[in-house]
Amino acid sequence: MAMVQRQRKTTPVKPRLSADDWADAALTAIGEGGLAAVAVEPLAVRLGTTKGSFYWHFANRDALVEAALDRWAQLHTEGMITHVEAEPDVRKRIRLLFAEAITAAASGPLEVSLLATAEHPQVVAALRKVTERRLAYVAELFAALGFPEAEARRRGLLAYSVYLGHTQLGHAVPSVVPAGEELGAYLDEGLDLLMMR
Repeated sequence: MAMVQRQRKTTPVKPRLSADDWADAALTAIGEGGLAAVAVEPLAVRLGTTKGSFYWHFANRDALVEAALDRWAQLHTEGMITHVEAEPDVRKRIRLLFAEAITAAASGPLEVSLLATAEHPQVVAALRKVTERRLAYVAELFAALGFPEAEARRRGLLAYSVYLGHTQLGHAVPSVVPAGEELGAYLDEGLDLLMMR
């Protein structure tokens, strides 16, 4: 007598979400709708999970916002610095940094959304930390070109101010900022001025 094996229906096992998955989803929401868009239920729907997954990783919404801001600093500042540090030539490194930063900022409104909510205590603290880190790094680059420390800081601040202005304009009035090959020429000209002795 032959036994017939029954096939069991198996549902695919969903991969377990990490705290970083939630933080990434929160960053996407901030980019789309500002800090107010970080809400647990819509994020759970977006991630295809339940609120229980959220509470596995975070005590409350503020903890998620904090994790998202830390993730932003890690990916968009430390990650960018690590990426450009692979370039040995400091002049090329500066060009690469600003080309990559402007391209990344143009591809999504996250930085502009964060700047728009700068009065929020968690955001202002993250903006301060990220801005200080970015300014210190850009100043290091100008110092590596041989500028005295104070002048390297001033040039770094000017370069970062231009980046922020370009980012704001690119989202508010994109038709006025250069794109494609024109963007490359624009960056080269501006950075040449900043690196000029």
